[in-house]
Amino acid sequence: MAVINIGKSVPLGSTITDVGVNFCIVATKAILVEILIFEEKNSTKPIYIYKLDKKFKSGPYWHAEIEGLGEGTIYAYRIHQEVNGINRDYSKKVLIDPCSRGITGWENYKRDKSTDERDNLYCCLKSVVCDREKFNFKEFPRPGHSWEESIIYELHIGAFTKTIASIENNKNESCFNKFLQKIPYLKNLGITSIELLPIFCYDPKDAPNGLNNFWGYSPINWFTPHFEYFNENSPKKIRQEFKRFVEECHKNNIEVILDVVYNHTSEGNSNGPVLSWKGIDENLYYFIDNNKFQDVSGCGNTIAANRSLVRRLIIDSLKCWVNEFGIDGFRFDLGIALTRGENLIPLDNPPLFEDIESDPDLTEIKLISEPWDCGGLYKIKDFPSKTTFTWNGHFRDDVRRFWKGEESTAWDMSDKIQGSPSVYNLEKMNTKTINFITSHDGFTLKDLVSFNSKHNFANREKNKDGENNNNSFNYGVEGPTSSEKINALRLQQQKNFLLSLFISKGVPMILMGDEIGRSQGGNNNTWCQNNFLGWMNWDETNQDLELLNYVKQLTLIRKKLIYLINPSLNEEISNNKNIIEYQWHGTTLDKPDWGSWSHTIAFSINNDKNPLIWIGLNAYSKNINFSIPTSKTNWIKVLDTSMNFSLKPKTIKDKFIKINALSSIVLIKNEVFENVFQNN
Repeated sequence: MAVINIGKSVPLGSTITDVGVNFCIVATKAILVEILIFEEKNSTKPIYIYKLDKKFKSGPYWHAEIEGLGEGTIYAYRIHQEVNGINRDYSKKVLIDPCSRGITGWENYKRDKSTDERDNLYCCLKSVVCDREKFNFKEFPRPGHSWEESIIYELHIGAFTKTIASIENNKNESCFNKFLQKIPYLKNLGITSIELLPIFCYDPKDAPNGLNNFWGYSPINWFTPHFEYFNENSPKKIRQEFKRFVEECHKNNIEVILDVVYNHTSEGNSNGPVLSWKGIDENLYYFIDNNKFQDVSGCGNTIAANRSLVRRLIIDSLKCWVNEFGIDGFRFDLGIALTRGENLIPLDNPPLFEDIESDPDLTEIKLISEPWDCGGLYKIKDFPSKTTFTWNGHFRDDVRRFWKGEESTAWDMSDKIQGSPSVYNLEKMNTKTINFITSHDGFTLKDLVSFNSKHNFANREKNKDGENNNNSFNYGVEGPTSSEKINALRLQQQKNFLLSLFISKGVPMILMGDEIGRSQGGNNNTWCQNNFLGWMNWDETNQDLELLNYVKQLTLIRKKLIYLINPSLNEEISNNKNIIEYQWHGTTLDKPDWGSWSHTIAFSINNDKNPLIWIGLNAYSKNINFSIPTSKTNWIKVLDTSMNFSLKPKTIKDKFIKINALSSIVLIKNEVFENVFQNN
């Protein structure tokens, strides 16, 4: 056996030293820690076992430096707990390192053999020692898009790339390599940032009824990219390939934001598998009360992110993705759950977000969070982080209700267009809202206008899963139809939704495939559907190319007029005499109708009382004439959602304009149009 030294308590995980590898793990209640070294990824027994007694312990940290080891070393832990202590005895379980940068052993792994206290050496996962090489920011700097100019595109890397043809007939080409072919597509679409559904390593078998977990919202590790997205088995090559993906995105001025799951793990409740955290120190990492796992994640457990040692692990994970992979931002799944303290009590000043905000490696990173969890906590106006933007579910719901034609929606719609001041802080000119109509959770945009009810039977849960309250409408037929009239109306409504998204103050986010009319057949919860229901459609014959061109037009208009639609979030710049103002109208100028019966909104965006943009929204079932502001120069009509073709700019000289039923119109003052569109 090799020489073993005491080692160091920093950093966590396995790190390469001048003479070998330093191992460090937190196990507060352990009395003995075993480091198992394996010859190969599928080895059923270790070639060496190093037993660490308390001389290798500093406070809660167990650490040792083993000479002669290096990059690629395959290892795991076994943890022996205090007798009659608060943690259960899982000393026969082989455990992966919570901080490992590589995981292997998938060929032999059996999830069902991890759910009890028996030995699983022959079918366990293992960790791999990896070099922690820093990302090359000198050659591939961050795009650094400001919040006000950001347009986010949410996608699942496997679903987005599944049907992309591989280069040179390489059938095993990885998701991230195939993605590179579509960078020009995303640039032409006008997005600035991609938001990837979770890519943390997860267990595909973490799913009921014989299905596979496809989305990955159930991590087994917070540092390792998921193996199924790559064609390489080597953790080193996986890391290199993912870095290249980020490099290419940066080279093309596209930010990469990760959807991260720190609120729970794949280990479930007390009956779930023992893979890592649970076997190491379950009462440290999880909220547990009288041996019962407390759960506000809906997945069986909740991470105790308020505790200092757990926070350190999360911070180290964030810094790994930022410094080693070049990631530009994070979206925290059920992020408000991370603000709970002991007994799940919500904290006004949660230490995790304070740590994130004060860490110099994370200060320039975009932070986004879901402001809700499955325990009923919902904090959006008072989300306890100064730098975190939040998913605005109120925006989604109110815009859907307005275009569905429900009563008492006009005022709510106007509020969302202004950046949701009623939801956030009325005193601030700008709010930290991520606006969206659809996301991975729920209907696609096409299905939103095609189905009255969810159709999730393929998930094998008797259609009980997924959201029931969708504010959707099928316009006469449930699902696909050959009716040209209904299809035209559905397209028109999709355009209305997208227009509402892009004219509103805040950061717009669109869902993968909404720009081409992608359908999931009415399934609003495709977390387990690695098939055509969940995949992006790249066959142009089945894409709505008119809608695609419309989205490109919308992103262009937003970018050209960003100083009016979504002015700078810098308050020093915003608080000047040239601040933009909303002037609200109804069908008649200066007479907005906020009555419960109203289904119309019109407004102009003014600078120094001079209207520069006029927008009319008609969610009523009949055509309506709207009066428009007088002007020394003409208005130019640039968008009309009732037109079934790309609209060429049209001069408007009348005092009134007709907006067809269930449609919208955008007018731009002639001097603005000439200055912004024709001179650039």
